[in-house]
Amino acid sequence: MTTNSVNKLALRFIPAEETYIVRHPVLRPGRPLSSCVFDGDTHETTLHVGGYLNNELVAVGSFFKNDHAEHNLQNAIQLRGMAVLEAHHKKGFGRQILEYAETYFKNKNKNIIWMNARVSALKFYSKLEYNTIGTVFDIPLVGEHYVLFKNL
Repeated sequence: MTTNSVNKLALRFIPAEETYIVRHPVLRPGRPLSSCVFDGDTHETTLHVGGYLNNELVAVGSFFKNDHAEHNLQNAIQLRGMAVLEAHHKKGFGRQILEYAETYFKNKNKNIIWMNARVSALKFYSKLEYNTIGTVFDIPLVGEHYVLFKNL
């Protein structure tokens, strides 16, 4: 999808707490707000990207310094909490968050971004050249996932 000036996000790093207003309705609807708090959210090596449209936070992604030993993903960054408010789906905002982070971490000499992605999101990530590794697995109360990765 080509991004034009109408749907270009203002992207910046934000505190973990700000991500919750997007994470909650998208990733944990009907559950307590505390379910949006992830281990490592406030660690000094964790970065949270916020995407703003007309000064409204509409998209977030959180990036944790975390290798994946089982799949031998080294010098890696784990994406967690990727979310775009439902009213803003299909506008290229998730792509903008990922491309921003990929450029940032490539410039920091990181090798890989990986994630546990919901099965329902596979089409989105495959368009952005993320590849599956391993088999499907279940995260209780969240659903079926695959490990996806992309070499930077």
